[in-house]
Amino acid sequence: MHQFTIGIEEEYQIIDVESRDLISHVSKIIEGGKAVLSENLKHEMHESMIEMETGICQNIKEARAELTNLRRHLINTAHEQGLRVSGGGTHPFSNWEHNTITNGERYNKIVDDMGDVARGNLIFGLHVHIGIPNREEGVRIQNVMRYFLPHVYALSTNSPFWIGRNTGFKSYRQEIFVKFPRTGIPSYFNSLAEFDSYVELLVKTGTIDNAKKIWWDLRVHPFYPTIEFRICDMPLRIEETVCMAAIMQSLVAKIYKLHQQNLSFRSYRRLLLNENKWRASKSGIEAHLIDFGKEESVPYPHLLKELLEFIDDVVDELDCRKEVEYAWTILENGTGADRQLKVFQETGDLTKVVDYMISETEYGITHGETAS
Repeated sequence: MHQFTIGIEEEYQIIDVESRDLISHVSKIIEGGKAVLSENLKHEMHESMIEMETGICQNIKEARAELTNLRRHLINTAHEQGLRVSGGGTHPFSNWEHNTITNGERYNKIVDDMGDVARGNLIFGLHVHIGIPNREEGVRIQNVMRYFLPHVYALSTNSPFWIGRNTGFKSYRQEIFVKFPRTGIPSYFNSLAEFDSYVELLVKTGTIDNAKKIWWDLRVHPFYPTIEFRICDMPLRIEETVCMAAIMQSLVAKIYKLHQQNLSFRSYRRLLLNENKWRASKSGIEAHLIDFGKEESVPYPHLLKELLEFIDDVVDELDCRKEVEYAWTILENGTGADRQLKVFQETGDLTKVVDYMISETEYGITHGETAS
């Protein structure tokens, strides 16, 4: 069986202790964490964001251990600098106009190209890479996987607030990101050659300088032998991140297994898939998504049950049953968005929501100890 390796990238908010607003202090954390985290921390577009990434993990247990270790170091480093870090797809009240853009050639170019669309893109996501046998198979997996993107996304919804407003969405992050070009659910590609010629055309015409400027919800990575999921909001608890990654790994393995048996999965138009993505963005796990086969709207828990049954024959091979089934805990407790909204309903105070987000991000990770 192919080794479906896992790599996880998490984008954290850097929070000021006093105001609970975002603060542009990424350099302090990178400098402070240099001794143990230098390979794992990266600047992002805004200086109030820090990206933390694992190495290549062989299985979900290894990914969980590395993620926990890295998050502990990151939290400790932030505390040492008098700062906090938090999950969440958006900050509840921070205004993008007051957040500094990171000074670097790549980010300066994006801002030059896109102006306020880039400056206003103050959002935080979870990106998961799953190892694939080859790029040709990667395109085939990408085609099928598009159907499942709204199902996974609904579980991750964690951005109900934007610039101090309750947006009415469980994931407003996607509504912000859609202003960027080359985002959303990818089109269907008949072959790797067709995909490559699309990229080559964009490069040749000066539309993009490389394929990393394609920001779809799912993409065969231009430089690594992976398929990269980019649709999810940044979760709060580490268990949530691990659950998403385990489901993604299982879906990739299952679709590959079907292809090995010369079986496939019906393909649906992106127009239809976008309807489900919109519903997931608006209502998260309370959404009714469209079952295109039955041509009816179905409550999300029913579709989650079907999804978990679909991958059931690969989860034990991948040793990730416990992690996948954490999805039921998310369903029971609510997604990050549901829990943020509950705190706001109880307190009417967005700084209390930020307090909650920080405590959930630190949940189960003590500051006092440093991991080896």
